[in-house]
Amino acid sequence: MSSSTPHLILASASPRRRELLAEAGFDFVVEPADIDESAASSSLAPAELALHLALAKAQAVAARHGDDVTLAADTIVARGSQYLGKPTNADAARAMLRLLSGTTHSVITGIAVIHPSAKFSMSRAIISMVRMRSLGVTEIDRYISDGGWQGKAGGYGIQDHDPFVTCTSGSHSNIVGLPLEATVALLALAGIVPRL
Repeated sequence: MSSSTPHLILASASPRRRELLAEAGFDFVVEPADIDESAASSSLAPAELALHLALAKAQAVAARHGDDVTLAADTIVARGSQYLGKPTNADAARAMLRLLSGTTHSVITGIAVIHPSAKFSMSRAIISMVRMRSLGVTEIDRYISDGGWQGKAGGYGIQDHDPFVTCTSGSHSNIVGLPLEATVALLALAGIVPRL
C-alpha cells in the first residue's frame, strides 16, 4: 500500500455531481467510467440497479488507480417498480414527463467508494421522494424545446428554473444527483475528507 495520501477520483461526467462535490470542499479529478449501462439486468429492482451501476462504474475506474479512492454514482427515477434513466432523445424525455406528471415518485442514487490498495469497497442506495404537479402538453413541450431534459434521469432536474416539483422528502442533493450526507460519510471511511 502506498504511504502517500490517496487522491479522490470522481468516476462521473455529470456536471451536477462535480458541482456538489466541489461545493462540499473536496479536491478531486474527474475520470468518467466508460461502461455500457444498457447491459444491466432489467430484472433488478430500481435501488439494486442504481447500486449495480454505481459499483460497475467505480470498479472500472478503480482498476486503473489502485492507490487512489474512486467515487461513482448512478441516479434512477422510479415510479413504483418502473424505473427511468436518462432519456436518449426528446421524445423519450417527453414520455417520461407525461408518466411522472401529477405523481409522487422516488429518486434513487447508488453510490460506491473503492480504494483497492486498502481493500476498501462500500456502497449505499439513497432514496428521496418527489411530488410533481400535473403538466400540460404545452408546458412539457416548452421544457423539452429548451433542452433541460438532457442528461437527467427522469428527463428533468430539480435545480432547473421550473422543475415542476411541489414538494420533496429526503436528501435534496440526492435528487440533484449525489447524496452528499451519505457520500461524505463513505469518503471519510475511505480516508478522504474535505479540505478545511
